[in-house]
Amino acid sequence: MNEAMVRDKAAVLSSAEFFERGRDRLRFDVPAALLDPDLIPQSGDAGTDRMLEIIAREQPIRPAAVLIPVVDHPEPTVLLTQRSAHLSSHAGQIAFPGGKIDVTDASPLDAALREAEEEVGLARGFVDPIGYLDVYGTAFGFRILPTLARVRPGFTLKINQGEVDDAFEVPLSFLMNPANHQLHSKEFRGMERIYYAMPFAERYIWGATAGILRLLYERIYLS
Repeated sequence: MNEAMVRDKAAVLSSAEFFERGRDRLRFDVPAALLDPDLIPQSGDAGTDRMLEIIAREQPIRPAAVLIPVVDHPEPTVLLTQRSAHLSSHAGQIAFPGGKIDVTDASPLDAALREAEEEVGLARGFVDPIGYLDVYGTAFGFRILPTLARVRPGFTLKINQGEVDDAFEVPLSFLMNPANHQLHSKEFRGMERIYYAMPFAERYIWGATAGILRLLYERIYLS
């Protein structure tokens, strides 16, 4: 959905190279677009950008933070969750650990780490935060700030069934291969907007989760 797409190619990085690039390219400066309704997160898709402009005028910003937990196995994986089927919004969808930023959170990073502990029991001692990606906007007014993190293997998860039905790992190499980045479209008030999907086995990864994974690919794998 931007110029980077014409240069897509499968890139192979070792675990060490992936995390090194992350540390070189990401920082913990909080983007102003997380809170400023006049700053619209750019998706690279004209329809989506127009949708985000409309949403910003019609409803308050809902700041949120998610953790992108990359588990440092010899073949790295990304830890994802499946939201509980009974939730009032996004029920059953594949997601990163995360949620809204509370007033008691010291930072978006703190919110992401707190939510990961609450949702799946991922202890902070196993998490090495690396930096923020760009803000990702959604049709529900959320401004999501993703934090990339290296996760040391050996953790034990405890699923909070009130929020999450399951937690599972997907190979990073699959998610970072542009051949697996499907483009789909849907209508918003007569406008076509594009979104990503990355189906994996029986899991359908799409929407904000796939869009954030695409952001990660563009920041780490494309120059």
